Amino acid sequence: MADLGALLRNLTDELDALDAIVAGLDDDGWATPTPAAGWDVRDSISHLAGSDAAALRAVSEPDGFAARLPQIAADPDAWVHADVERGRAMTIADVLAWWRAGRARMLDAFAALDPAQRIPWFGPPMGAASFVTARLMETWAHGQDVVDGLGVRREPTHRLRHVADIGVRTRGFSYLLRGRSAPDVPVRVELTAPDGGVWTWGPDDAVDRVEATALDFCLLVTQRRHRDDVDVRTTGDAAAEWLAIAQAFAGLPGPGRSRLA
Repeated sequence: MADLGALLRNLTDELDALDAIVAGLDDDGWATPTPAAGWDVRDSISHLAGSDAAALRAVSEPDGFAARLPQIAADPDAWVHADVERGRAMTIADVLAWWRAGRARMLDAFAALDPAQRIPWFGPPMGAASFVTARLMETWAHGQDVVDGLGVRREPTHRLRHVADIGVRTRGFSYLLRGRSAPDVPVRVELTAPDGGVWTWGPDDAVDRVEATALDFCLLVTQRRHRDDVDVRTTGDAAAEWLAIAQAFAGLPGPGRSRLA
C-alpha cells in the first residue's frame, strides 16, 4: 500500500514549488498567456484553486459531491470556467490567497484519509493514494503551462514518478474515454529518472515497450506536448496506439497540444 504520508509531502512540495514561481510575479506576469488556449497564469492558478476545493468536497462530503457529478458532467466546460471567471474578478493578491487557503484545507483533509477510502471523482472512484497522486499530477501539469507561458525552466524532480505512475495506470482509462477497450497486450515502460536511475512498469519480457525520460513521458501523458515534440520511443503497435491517445487526467478526451513552432 502506498505511503500516504510520503505522497502528501510530495504534493505539498509540488504546490509550494509552483507557489514560489508565481508569488513574485507582478500583474503583467500573472496576465502572461499560457499554452492552454485562452488562459493566462491567473486562470491556471484559479483553476487549481477551484479543483482543490472540489477535491476537498469529494473527500469531506463524498455523497453530496457524487450527487452533483451528473450535473457537472452535463456541462463540464461551464464548471471549469466558473472558477476561472471567479479568479478574473479578483485581485492577484486575492487569487493567491484563495489558492493558498484552499489547498491548506485540502491537505489537512487528505492527512485524515483512510487509506482504504474510495473517493468519487470525474472518472471512476479512486483510492486515497490515487486521489492524492492525481492532485499532484494536475498541479504539475498546470504548473507546466505556467512555466511554459513565462518562458522559464523548472528542473525535473523525483516527484515525476507519481505523474508517470498515474500516466501508466490510466492506459485503460484513455481508451474508455474514447469508447474503446484497451488491447489485452502488456506494455513495458522504462523511464530515465531525473537522477539517472530507471523507473519501470510492466513485465520485463513484454514485446510492446515505451522508453523515454521521465519528463518527456509525463509531458506526453498530461498532454502538455505534442507526440512529435518529445523523445518517447515505442516498440509494438499497442504501445504506439496508447501513446497517441494517452491522457492521465479525468474529464473529456483532451485535444492535445499543437506542435511547437
